[in-house]
Amino acid sequence: MPLYEYRCNTCGEFEAMRSLSDYNTPMPCPKCENIAVKIFSVPNINLNSGSLSAIAKSNSTEPRLVKQKSTEPKKPRYQQVKSNRPWMISHAPSRY
Repeated sequence: MPLYEYRCNTCGEFEAMRSLSDYNTPMPCPKCENIAVKIFSVPNINLNSGSLSAIAKSNSTEPRLVKQKSTEPKKPRYQQVKSNRPWMISHAPSRY
């Protein structure tokens, strides 16, 4: 059941839990029985999955810490050939 806020002209504001079917029916004040006016307020949203903290972290202005696995440079994928004829790299002579 939703929680609605009402304002009585004589007693002030109060809250009441009412079913959705009673949305448009008038609400009497629990103290003085005068008809109260419904107040529109901000809904209370509860994020239990922890996504509120994820949103707060993503909006922060601090830089993100990045860890590198190794500091040594990697070997190049293709190494230079140190011979007089680079086009003859690891070819066996033909025997035909």
